[in-house]
Amino acid sequence: MSLMVSISGVRGVVGETLTPDVIVKYASAFGQYCDRGKIVIGRDGRSTGRIIGNLVSSTLMAMGCDVIALGIAPTPTIAIAVEQLRAAGGISITASHNPMQWNGLKFMGSSGMFLNAQENDRFWELANAQQRLYVPWGELGNHLADDSYLRQHIDMVINLPYLRLDRIRQKRFKVVVDCINAAGGAIVPHLLRELGCQVIEMNCEMSGIFNRMPEPVPENLGDLCERVRTERADLGIAVDPDVDRLVLITEKGEPFGEEYTITSVVKFILEKHKYTPHQLPLNYSPSVVVNLSTTKAVDDVARSYGVKVLRTPVGEINVSQKMKECGALVGGEGSGGVILPSIHYGRDAIVGIGLIMQQLTEFGGTLSQLKASLPQYFIIKSKVGITQTNPDDLMERLKQRYGSNGKINIDDGLKIEFSNSWIHLRKSNTEPIIRIIAEAPSVRGAEDLVEQFKREIV
Repeated sequence: MSLMVSISGVRGVVGETLTPDVIVKYASAFGQYCDRGKIVIGRDGRSTGRIIGNLVSSTLMAMGCDVIALGIAPTPTIAIAVEQLRAAGGISITASHNPMQWNGLKFMGSSGMFLNAQENDRFWELANAQQRLYVPWGELGNHLADDSYLRQHIDMVINLPYLRLDRIRQKRFKVVVDCINAAGGAIVPHLLRELGCQVIEMNCEMSGIFNRMPEPVPENLGDLCERVRTERADLGIAVDPDVDRLVLITEKGEPFGEEYTITSVVKFILEKHKYTPHQLPLNYSPSVVVNLSTTKAVDDVARSYGVKVLRTPVGEINVSQKMKECGALVGGEGSGGVILPSIHYGRDAIVGIGLIMQQLTEFGGTLSQLKASLPQYFIIKSKVGITQTNPDDLMERLKQRYGSNGKINIDDGLKIEFSNSWIHLRKSNTEPIIRIIAEAPSVRGAEDLVEQFKREIV
């Protein structure tokens, strides 16, 4: 397994591909990239995070950067701190949903957003340079530990104008929370208790020892589903290690669907911004931004409010950048990532929890009933090996074949939209595979679409 270097940062297996040399290489380059300014760092709670944090801090200080260390903190909390401190950049020490032997570094610019493609090109150029100019002993940076941003993050959410704390607290929701013993344990139970919820904690110890696979997808959440049923809870909540993805479990102990996290939030926010024609502000052109692989349910919801949906290539920075450019009301990704600009331009499970709890309060029914009230689609995700095939030639061949039968998008691989379904094919940057995502109004329809294109590929 090689080191993964992409628009999502650097990640690898600790001691194998993510070594001290690699950490120093990228941390020192980032210090130079940030012009030796103030840098915020935090870690997702993995057992290797402390030693990596020490390496990152020492390297940045040797580059002349002042370091503000948040300790165990969600990636979105680090982003908020970068913005509020007007820091030159930020580093989240995390491997996101990778297993616990992995770790990595996610890099943020002074905006609190991840580096985009052009910024990454400049950063990688510095990282691959042969020499690094460290500062003399008298110019070393300072180190300050500051864990106050967890509290500030919670305050920002509970003070959102959309939330009515008195109404949420009256509900006394019973919630089972699975934070996979990572950064969510530092903030999710606290937020829910502020909202008056009875919280049943699972894996909230922040030990960094994952007792299940960390990606919050249905096959990894069986224990949470069972606990919701046995506790007769109103819902379950799962987050990934760095708390930028929110996944819900209904009161029946069934997955709500990670695609429906963003669908629900979009409906909630658009309802709050609903206008009649004579009330429309001058030049009002509201929009929602999601990536190309996000459910069609978002389009159906937005259409019912007269709002357009803009789609970007997969990747949080692509969605965030487009949202900022067009002044979108809300956006995110179908992996459970909610982006609310009034907090910051980045995926944030903490924001998502606040909005979902208010939405469920106003809806007045159960979470499964809320799901049933939304447009119903089914997504199937798969992949196929292409060791004997050139992926670019394959995409071109499929584009020519299906161009007359569906709407084609080539911004990120190949997406083909049919009348009530779509398929998205993307080549992997790290493996000789094509990733396949299909959506249709029925499970069988999505499965058939995936199988059809698998046959086309092989």
